[in-house]
Amino acid sequence: MYGLLWRALPGPRWVRAVLVLVLVLAVVGVCFEWVFPAIAPYVPFNETTVGDQ
Repeated sequence: MYGLLWRALPGPRWVRAVLVLVLVLAVVGVCFEWVFPAIAPYVPFNETTVGDQ
C-alpha cells in the first residue's frame, strides 16, 4: 500500500517526501479536529474502577 502511494505521487523523490509529510500532517490534523472529539463520548477512559465508593 505504501509503495502504491509512493509510486502514485508525482515528482522527484524530495517532492514525494514533502507530499507524504503534508498528507500525514493532514490526516493527523483531521483526526484531532473531528474524529477524536466525535468518538470521545463513547470511550470510557474517564470511568475508573478504582476510587471512593
